[in-house]
Amino acid sequence: MTKKIYWAAAIYTILGLLAGLYYRELTKARDFTGETQLSILHTHLLALGTLVFLIVLVLEKVFTLSATRSFAPFFWIYHAGMLITVGGMVVHGTLTVLGKESGAAIAGIAGLGHILLTVAFVLLFVGLHGRIGKPTATKA
Repeated sequence: MTKKIYWAAAIYTILGLLAGLYYRELTKARDFTGETQLSILHTHLLALGTLVFLIVLVLEKVFTLSATRSFAPFFWIYHAGMLITVGGMVVHGTLTVLGKESGAAIAGIAGLGHILLTVAFVLLFVGLHGRIGKPTATKA
């Protein structure tokens, strides 16, 4: 499981860097200087993706979180929540730069992504609570 967690952090890093590049290039190409969700997409991916999974990697090594029943649901629900949240931000931000309205459906979809992230965090804490104070694998 540690390799999956590592690759999740690495992929979110790549996506975060690409999001920053996309924001810069799209706004430059369109001479856009206003507010857009694309400006915070880079940070969201790096903080909620890279940093969270680097922390989860450390927690996995210390507490063997993947041994809990809640870990697999956390892992996949978190990715789904990130995909939906970030996807909504990309669509909304791109439409803003292009001078178009995004509508309430995009906000609703982003809200669904945030709800999934919340559920995933609850599952993470449930699993962590169950592992605190339990012996972990012995070090070689």
